[in-house]
Amino acid sequence: MVIRVFIASSSGFVAIKKKQQDVVRFLEANKIEFEEVDITMSEEQRQWMYKNIPPEKKPAQGNPLPPQIFNGDRYCGDYDSFFESKESNTVFSFLGLKSRLASTVHYRPFGTHSRYDDS
Repeated sequence: MVIRVFIASSSGFVAIKKKQQDVVRFLEANKIEFEEVDITMSEEQRQWMYKNIPPEKKPAQGNPLPPQIFNGDRYCGDYDSFFESKESNTVFSFLGLKSRLASTVHYRPFGTHSRYDDS
């Protein structure tokens, strides 16, 4: 599944733009495959997003604001949930992805090979 970030490209709210940028930058920096879905360009996508956010995650009044994050059709959360997962280092779990292990550096035992070897 691919991560889908529902955004509003024409939002006049600076806070929303910053939140959207934060999510996108994080995904790009961590080389996580994702697609941006602009709800201002597609009424169908906007309605899909509203319909697929669980009722308990919707605001008491009005519509949910972007960014909203999905893994395929599975709702992951909004920006606040994303931020909390980032702070607790659980973003991969939040996104429903397998955690990536930190790359390991393999060290050779001293004296096994160096640039000074004649080989």
